[in-house]
Amino acid sequence: MKKIKYIVFALLLTMALVLSACQPAATPEPAPVEEPAEPVVEEPAEPVVEEPEPVEEPEVVEEPEIGSAEHPIQVLFVPSVDVDFMISSGDLIAQALNEATGFFYKVSVPTSYAATIEEMCASPTDTIGFIPALGYALASQLCGVEPGLASVRYGWNVYWTEFVVARDSDYQTLEDLDGATWAFPDAGSTSGYLYPKAIFNDLGITIGEELEAGGHPQAVKAVYNGEADVATVYFSAPLLPEGEWKMGDNPDVPDEVVEECGPDADGKLFCGGYRVLDARAAILTEAPDVVQKVRILGLSGEIPNDTMSFSPEFPEEMKQLIMDAIIEYVGTEACDETLCNEKFYDWTGAAPIFDENFDGVRLLMEAQGITLENLGE
Repeated sequence: MKKIKYIVFALLLTMALVLSACQPAATPEPAPVEEPAEPVVEEPAEPVVEEPEPVEEPEVVEEPEIGSAEHPIQVLFVPSVDVDFMISSGDLIAQALNEATGFFYKVSVPTSYAATIEEMCASPTDTIGFIPALGYALASQLCGVEPGLASVRYGWNVYWTEFVVARDSDYQTLEDLDGATWAFPDAGSTSGYLYPKAIFNDLGITIGEELEAGGHPQAVKAVYNGEADVATVYFSAPLLPEGEWKMGDNPDVPDEVVEECGPDADGKLFCGGYRVLDARAAILTEAPDVVQKVRILGLSGEIPNDTMSFSPEFPEEMKQLIMDAIIEYVGTEACDETLCNEKFYDWTGAAPIFDENFDGVRLLMEAQGITLENLGE
């Protein structure tokens, strides 16, 4: 029995081996292929940017308003008469205008007529110039200066050139002046230079030596001292004992009252009942006998009075207020100590004037080829 079991077991084992041998051999699994590693690309290092130091924004500084204490209006006067007196009067004028308008002013007297014009053009927004007709015509041509007011003197809105000579000289007519030494105030003066220059040319007069005196009083003084044969200065009509002086009347006082001429108690120049208002009165303090020593030889035609003009970009809204203040100021006693004084411009009134009033002056300038560049040549 045991033998049979053994045989069966052996037989089963043999069959298992046979079956195992008949099975196909198992295909070995391929070894896993490793994916190639992606190359490591290093990111470029970001540049280190240094933060700039903070820049401070410039502080915006607002321009002070024209007419404020920080930006006063410039007021310029040509040096035509007593410059020291004019300078000393400046603060009084500035104060009076400040009280009338609320604006602040700085008054100055430049060294010449040309310098006044140049300063007006160099400060186009804030300047007022008290300039004569020739100065205005040049300034309007140069940079567009505009007129505001013209002076009035004792009812006259015009004035004249007077030719003055020594009372004991032989000169009797303008034609006699050929070869004479000529003193004039400034090459920018209308009455002192432009008009007489044109008259000399028209009459064919060849002047000898020319002397730029530096002002109307100085030109009169040149004749008074014998330094010049003739001087050309401003003429304002005299006040007569009766009636009014008219064009064509004798510009000088009558011969019979000449010896009576001198200062009155108020320092005014009177000859009997005649009050002298021309340029001779400007040296009365130092030369009380000026009328006895200096006479009027002749006059020019009418000249527009001197102006108060505005720089080209002066604020329009301020002009009328200032002009009204000047007109009112001229009628006050305070003005008698400054602008209305004979040592200053002797204004007794002021009135509007317009650009076309200076066309005659422009014609004379053109005829003589006068420009700012060749003034006085």
